[in-house]
Amino acid sequence: MPEKIQFNAEMIKRYDTSGPRYTSYPTAIAFTEKFTEDDYIQHAKNSNDDLIPSPLSLYFHIPFCDTVCFYCACNKIVTKDYSKADVYLKYLYKEIEMQAALYDRDRRVEQLHFGGGTPTFLSDAQIEGLMEKIRRHFNLYLTDDGDYSIEIDPRSVNAKTISVLRDVGFNRFSLGVQDVNDKVQKAVNRIQPIEETKAIIDACRDNDARSISIDLIYGLPFQTVESFNQTLDEIIKLSPDRISVFNYAHLPNRFKPQRRINAEDLPTSEEKLEILQLSVEKLIDHGYVYIGMDHFAKPDDELALAQENGKLHRNFQGYTTHSDCDLIAMGVSSISSVAGCYSQNTKNSDDYYKAISAGHFPVVKGLTLDDDDLIRRRIIQQLACHFSLDFEVFETSYGFKFTDVFARELEMLQPMVADKLLAIDDDRIQVSSSGRFLIRNICMVFDVGLRKKDVKERFSKVI
Repeated sequence: MPEKIQFNAEMIKRYDTSGPRYTSYPTAIAFTEKFTEDDYIQHAKNSNDDLIPSPLSLYFHIPFCDTVCFYCACNKIVTKDYSKADVYLKYLYKEIEMQAALYDRDRRVEQLHFGGGTPTFLSDAQIEGLMEKIRRHFNLYLTDDGDYSIEIDPRSVNAKTISVLRDVGFNRFSLGVQDVNDKVQKAVNRIQPIEETKAIIDACRDNDARSISIDLIYGLPFQTVESFNQTLDEIIKLSPDRISVFNYAHLPNRFKPQRRINAEDLPTSEEKLEILQLSVEKLIDHGYVYIGMDHFAKPDDELALAQENGKLHRNFQGYTTHSDCDLIAMGVSSISSVAGCYSQNTKNSDDYYKAISAGHFPVVKGLTLDDDDLIRRRIIQQLACHFSLDFEVFETSYGFKFTDVFARELEMLQPMVADKLLAIDDDRIQVSSSGRFLIRNICMVFDVGLRKKDVKERFSKVI
């Protein structure tokens, strides 16, 4: 098992800067409009030509929510007009047909994820229809062997819905909770009694869910160490397989709903750090493994086992065990990662409908990775997922001496060596137990895009 993390509050304060979460490298700010629909099509076709083509991962963005959570920074459409989902699905069905035509039918879909917005904004019948459409055009498992997950708002589902989701193939359920305190919930416009959450978790277990995860957020208005301790107590009682504890980034100039949150009601940076320290220490004390970047899992969870066995990966859905998949993302704003490229769909639903109607993929920007991008992506993946880096692996794969090619980066890491966040010898970089919590800072050293002026300010704080 990984060494227990050591939380050093003073050290974290010193390194608390802005930076990426590295769900991709290069990050989305590097995407360019020079990358076109034709570029994506060519990469997709190239992906079929490998001696053994990669399996597939599918992502579907469902942008609708019937109420707005004031903290939210997702690409969403807030409406109580459920007929809008019918319109959206009409075009999503067409994109499914277009995307499927690019890929060989025998390529197995190992991973599938519905995100949003609120995927369970869709009715049971709409979800059944969408999954039927996907199965008709892609090679999904007929057994329960796939890693098929969906994000759930417990306020929008009941036990019957969970049964439907399980019947159509979903076996992993991710529930948004954020905080169980009434005052905090009211301040962020998300009233969700813990009994409601528990009932849905019970329904997931009654339907033999393979995994249940819960999302929490620290830094919300009126949160205190005491109140968040109570939230953690309630969540630990529910015993989810995975828990994410995300930092709330208050950016009202970028995200309109956040303007309804009074900055004066937010905890101070010192209070946030205390809440975070409490969360880390409490979850570890209750048997959860710190996976990295706000994620915790039980020791027997697939993420913890993959990390232990050197097979953990990170993509746009966070940590995953599917490192070898080409990711095809569908719906507004979604980002694909296929055969050495990233491509992003338009964020605007009207533009999405217009492109699909004309028979075009709604790609508005992307990036073809060059050799340096691919090497740096592999370095960042290795550090973010496994907290170590073996130079010989890169020297064997790429035919260079790591300490020569990355001499600048190794020199930039020396202050972190002095702070005992990591160690560097002739053969490897090894992140220490205290350095694991600052892994984003360590990865940032290898990110050449961050060396441009003012780029860091486009990201949230790392803590």
